[in-house]
Formats: sequence, C-alpha cells, structure tokens
Amino acid sequence: MTELCGVALAAGSGARLRPLSLELPKALCPVGGVPLIDLALERLVSLGIGSLAVNTHSFAETMAAHVDGRAHVSVESGQALGTAGALGQLRPWIAGRATVVTNADAYLLGPVSPLLDGWNGSSIRLGVVHDEDSPDFDGRWRYAGICVMPWAEVCLLESVPSGLYEVSWRAGLATGRVELVPLPGPFVDCGTPADYLAANMLASGGSTVMGEGAVVEGSAVRCVLWPRARVAEDEHLVDAIRTATGLTVQG
Repeated sequence: MTELCGVALAAGSGARLRPLSLELPKALCPVGGVPLIDLALERLVSLGIGSLAVNTHSFAETMAAHVDGRAHVSVESGQALGTAGALGQLRPWIAGRATVVTNADAYLLGPVSPLLDGWNGSSIRLGVVHDEDSPDFDGRWRYAGICVMPWAEVCLLESVPSGLYEVSWRAGLATGRVELVPLPGPFVDCGTPADYLAANMLASGGSTVMGEGAVVEGSAVRCVLWPRARVAEDEHLVDAIRTATGLTVQG
C-alpha cells in the first residue's frame, strides 16, 4: 500500500442549503449532533489515515478555527477552486502521496474500507452506492462522495477552478483507469434542506435530533433542533429544522 493522506472538501458555498448555510457554513451543519466536517474527518481516520487536510473558501476563518490542530487548512481566496483545483493547490502538501478525498457534505453510513481493499495503488477508485433513481455511472451507481486518487493523477492537477470528473475521471473511465467500488451506504448528499433532514433522520433512527441546550415546550416530530433552538409551547413542528435564531426551514 502506498502512503496515504486524506482531504475533506469543505469549500462549497452551500447555496442549495440556504437559508441554513447563511447561519453556519454547510460543512459545520450538524448531522446527529456532529458537524459534517467532523464526520468527514472521522471517515478518513477510519481508513488509518493520520495526515489530513481541509480546504475552505466561504467562512474560511470559522472553518480554520474549527479544525485547528486536527488538519492542515488550505484557504482558497478569490474564486473557489472546485474539486480538482483544490487538490492542485494542495499538491505541495500532498507531495507524492495517494489521496483519499471525501466531500464534507456527504453523509455516509457503513464502512468505507472497501475503497482500499485490494487496491493496486495506481487506479482511481470511486466509492459508489446502488441508486437507480439518481445514478452517475452505468445507470445504477451513484457517487458516494469519497474517492482515492493516486499521485500520478494528483500531480497533473492545477490550482485553477476545475472539477475532478472533467479533468480526470471522464478520461479515466474511457481508458479503464477508474474503478467503481460499491459501498454499503446508505448515502445522503446534504445539499438541500430536505436531504439534510433525511441524513439526520438516518442518524437518529427517525427521532427528533436535539442539539445541546435545545428546548421543546410544544412538540417536534422528525425535526432537527440546532444547539440552543427553542420550540415554544404553542408550536408543533413536523419535518423541520429550527436554528438557535428561530429560523425554521421545512425539510
């Protein structure tokens, strides 16, 4: 096995998750009470990776403070660099290592160890889950927000706005350099309030998720209550997200 490092991509603006992402960076929104970026880093650590990096663009200072001491922070100024450009900027830090890359907004239950089982160290591997409703590959596989990129691919990436599919995966799929690795899942891309709520319900088994200091005087069914959120005595929330400021978003 070649030496590995891990990168959690956390530079997205969270436009589809608004207005929630106007109060917190998308990567800091909690699922099951744990910020998404922490779950992403735990996913990398579960593979035995000790050298971690996080890229950031929006809310850069907030993100850097949150992961301080746990990961190298790559701040993207100006225009966000995308999934490929992020690795291009991190090339001096990656420095010859293969890289496991995971999306911070991916909620993925189950082990990700199959991604590395039997890997030859030279192919691109994409973790996928079976999903014929929203497939990315072969009409049945959906990308699950985690991949492994060999150094031979990473070293070609530039620090310019670009995506991994466009500059690497598409050609790799055509030439057989890309392997699809099924993962047990389930997987949720927490891009919208509805998907974010769904991820929390998976984490809690369908029960309302209450952050630290949250108070329910009325009722909250299948809801996500952020830390210090309050549901008043005359309120009855169903399938909703409530923040500490009182913002309520239906899932």
